[in-house]
Amino acid sequence: MIHTTSRVLVADLRRHVGETVSVSGWTSTLRLQRKMQFAVVRDHTGMVQVTHRRGGDGDALEAEFDRLTAESAVRVTGRVVDNPVVKLGGLEILPESIEVLSRAGAPLPIDERTGLERRLDWRFLDVRKRPAARLLFAAQTTLEQGMREYAYARGCTEMHTPKLMGAASESGAEVFTVGYFDRDACLAQSPQFFKQMAIAAGIDKVFEIGPVFRAEPSFTSRHATEFTGVDVELAWITGVEDVMVFEERMLAHALTKVADTHADEIEEHYDVGLVIPETRFPRIAMAEAQRILRAAGWDLAGEKEDLDPEGERALAAHLKAETGHEFVFVTHYPASIRPFYHMRPADQPEVTLSFDLLWKGLEVTTGAQREHRRDVLLKQAAEKGLSTEPLQDYLNCFRFGCPPHGGLGMGLGRVLMAMLGLDSIREATFLFRGPNRLTP
Repeated sequence: MIHTTSRVLVADLRRHVGETVSVSGWTSTLRLQRKMQFAVVRDHTGMVQVTHRRGGDGDALEAEFDRLTAESAVRVTGRVVDNPVVKLGGLEILPESIEVLSRAGAPLPIDERTGLERRLDWRFLDVRKRPAARLLFAAQTTLEQGMREYAYARGCTEMHTPKLMGAASESGAEVFTVGYFDRDACLAQSPQFFKQMAIAAGIDKVFEIGPVFRAEPSFTSRHATEFTGVDVELAWITGVEDVMVFEERMLAHALTKVADTHADEIEEHYDVGLVIPETRFPRIAMAEAQRILRAAGWDLAGEKEDLDPEGERALAAHLKAETGHEFVFVTHYPASIRPFYHMRPADQPEVTLSFDLLWKGLEVTTGAQREHRRDVLLKQAAEKGLSTEPLQDYLNCFRFGCPPHGGLGMGLGRVLMAMLGLDSIREATFLFRGPNRLTP
């Protein structure tokens, strides 16, 4: 069959009332009655009703309707009619032809009652059938666009760093090892060291949005073994405050862009009103955060150096009540739980010039000022019991003059979780990877 009618998206049909158009999509629902046949066709922009009155023997269109199955890929050509009775936008198509491009098998493996893990087994069908899932990826695209806009406007260079490494970037405990010709390699836990190499190479500000791999046997709602990281590194900083200011302004810019583009749809599908954060975000030192939490009954034994998820949620709730803000920077983490390359203040060597950013009680970012003095790096690595032999390429960056610098690593999936009020990072990822999931 030769088609001379160009495809029209469902969202644009209002402009074509009275015209003959071609719509391509999937059959969402079918109602095949004694006198009438109805099909709802869905594309990525919306849904439209296709209405046909049965014509009796010899009606080829009627026979084609009767052979349709839910989720078949079809091309419908027909006249667009204004019909206020139709709930889907007050429009319907009176078909001249229906072409089944790919017939779907029946029954479908998932429906609206199917649980998350089963839906993940059939993720392509899950996303196709649910407008909320498709909206997530549209919002993700806009969010990334906003982050890139802000970074480009501040003179950042976008980098693409290796994901195959000869040694672990932070520690050997959480890396995936892969065969690499006659030796082993590992998948990058972070572009951290490569970002710092770019700073040493004279590229003042760098960022990357790319895959990160963590061999953590964690089964929580916020962990994944592969996720998308948003990483930034800034040279010639005067302190870690410069990094926090960059991030809060980047997020405010990106979230404004998301709200401008998707706010109504997000409220409709996720029942979430996007709040554009005011800058400056609240800051609180870890020691003060723990004092507040323990006074409220958290970790009364005083054994925890870090905040657990319960502590993060409680702290965020406390500061939301106090400041009205959804974000908070927790700063000055103990040196004992931070990497060797985090800078420590001279007058307080037991802590680091580092931070985590919490949004609605969920940790979305870790950042710090880096130690740029090679002798101090060697000392701090020794304190951590690290062998410097696998770190020689990294340490060489500090032999010939490296500027003060700092940066951050943000989990894109966690930002989407907080933004849309999702219960699990599994829903914030197209194809989730975790300890028990390596397919599809």
